[in-house]
Amino acid sequence: MVVAFFASTILSVIVLRFVPVYFTPLMFIRLAEQHQDGKDLKLKHHWVSLEKMSQSMPVAVMASEDQRFLKHHGFDYKAIEKATKRNKTGKRLLGASTISQQTAKNVFLWPGRTWLRKGLEAYFTVLIELMWSKQRIMEVYLNSIEMGDGIYGVEAVAREHFGCHAKDLTRANCALIAATLPNPRVFSSKHPSDYMVKRKYAIMKQMKFIPILPKEGQSVDPTTVDGGIYKK
Repeated sequence: MVVAFFASTILSVIVLRFVPVYFTPLMFIRLAEQHQDGKDLKLKHHWVSLEKMSQSMPVAVMASEDQRFLKHHGFDYKAIEKATKRNKTGKRLLGASTISQQTAKNVFLWPGRTWLRKGLEAYFTVLIELMWSKQRIMEVYLNSIEMGDGIYGVEAVAREHFGCHAKDLTRANCALIAATLPNPRVFSSKHPSDYMVKRKYAIMKQMKFIPILPKEGQSVDPTTVDGGIYKK
């Protein structure tokens, strides 16, 4: 059983290094919840390559979710330490999940906070960091993450909320989408609240310091920032 587990999980990670991820466990879970609540079933998802997305979209989610994405190897220990200290004070809880961890959870696992699920998340995070490039992790993340009620991925949210394709999203659109990611079924990029608008502008400020995601095989150029050149 142990051998079968490792063989099957490693093989699945290898396969998904090249094959688009059309469905995730969360998508089926949400469909079951919709059915149980008597709602119409809704699943909007359109896989697109990273090249067919606005180059500001990866920048926006790095600015919002994981500013050290291009530097760490799956786990941001500085963010974990900061969150631990903050959470001990009793203030609003902070998370420290990286984009790599969120991708591992979205693609291979289910929502939850059990030790088993967190342990499997760490395991799959290590696997995808070893076997996938940063570009592939970002591509899968932006195609699989929940971005609204029944909406998954940047192409689907671009069509549903902005009436365009992912490649045509503006810098502000990308920042607004990223602003909703902590809870995309509560926060809307189609009808943003004042709080979402404030978060959008805060993320746009942070985007000035985030390098554009380089193409596969290229190294990071720290002077390229969201379509321009950042000068101290």
